[in-house]
Amino acid sequence: MKLVAKYILASVLALGAVAPAVAQDNGSSSSTVMRRRGNTDRARRGQQEQSQPGVTPRMQQRLAGESNVSDADRQWMRVIYRDLEVKNPKNASLYFPEDVVDGQENLFRIIMRLLAEGRIPAYEYLDGKEIFTDQYRLKVGDMLDRFHVMYTPAKGSTEKAPKYTIEEADVPSNEVLSYYMLERWEFDSRTNKTRRVAEAICPVLHRTDDFGGEAVRYPMFWVKMTDLRPYLAQQYIFIDDDNNLPKYTYADFFNMAMYDGDIYKTRNLTNKSMMQLFPDPDDRKRAQDSIQERLDNFDKKLWVPSREEVIAAREAREAAEEAAEAAKAEAEAIPSRDGDSGEGVAESAAETKKSVRSSRSRRSSAAKKENAKKETKKKQPKASKPKAAKSSSSSAVRSVRRRK
Repeated sequence: MKLVAKYILASVLALGAVAPAVAQDNGSSSSTVMRRRGNTDRARRGQQEQSQPGVTPRMQQRLAGESNVSDADRQWMRVIYRDLEVKNPKNASLYFPEDVVDGQENLFRIIMRLLAEGRIPAYEYLDGKEIFTDQYRLKVGDMLDRFHVMYTPAKGSTEKAPKYTIEEADVPSNEVLSYYMLERWEFDSRTNKTRRVAEAICPVLHRTDDFGGEAVRYPMFWVKMTDLRPYLAQQYIFIDDDNNLPKYTYADFFNMAMYDGDIYKTRNLTNKSMMQLFPDPDDRKRAQDSIQERLDNFDKKLWVPSREEVIAAREAREAAEEAAEAAKAEAEAIPSRDGDSGEGVAESAAETKKSVRSSRSRRSSAAKKENAKKETKKKQPKASKPKAAKSSSSSAVRSVRRRK
């Protein structure tokens, strides 16, 4: 019996010694598997961040929300080309700061950095055409050679995926004095509203030759805003001098249409610019203003105005007519009193104003009287015509018989 107890005790002690070793082996194997899996996940995340640092597919989908709108939802669309001059105070945020200050870059430096690192595609600037396909995708090296921008091949550059290093002093940001903006005005049937969407942007170099003279414009390339917007959302900018705290990003700047520029072309069948359609500057300016007015008032023409809007429009029209009548009366009264003093002119002006007011009041009173007469006539019942009285027997009747 004692021998059996010894055997049982020995087996229990042996099991107690083997269990921690097995557990340790299992823990080490599981930790090894987890370590390998963690290394694989970190390597995958590192490759993704290296390809597009700071930009995730979810961010691209959220910032490029207009791409989810199909052509079936767009009931109307107008394509507009604008010329954004950096001299315009509203566009100063595109140019300043000229150099990198505390990690803050202007728009052209951001675009050149992304192109050199191969993060975004660019497309050739064709004369009067914008084709965003792989056939017309820009080769960055050829573009840098064309515009004489110094560069060196970057680390990790390959023939299929070339990368370049451009020094800050070699970026010609001080020569990019304007941008061409391709924007789209569309009416969305889902929201019943008109949207203004920035579709693509093109930096324009302003360079002079060795002999000076007027600067020549060189459009460089087109960049789609859907590719550029996720990176612009990470750069905060100053909008005006009143608030020195940057509260908006470049993405907000374009999404909220804070920029300002003249219309230099609209998409048309003949593919002609405004300068070709309207050679005279005055006619071209009137055409630009007319196009902008139609774009701004497109929403207002879709709906029937309310009663309050009709009354306000009528009052504004009457006030404009009264002001025109008063100005005309003053213009007629002043020449007849050339020899009078300033007091006489003032008295004549006051008299003309009184005459205009009195004539206006007479017209209004006459109109009220006519309306009152019409209403009283409508309210009065029609008097029934008296029926012809029947001839009574007592009335005299002349005999028709011939008397002898």
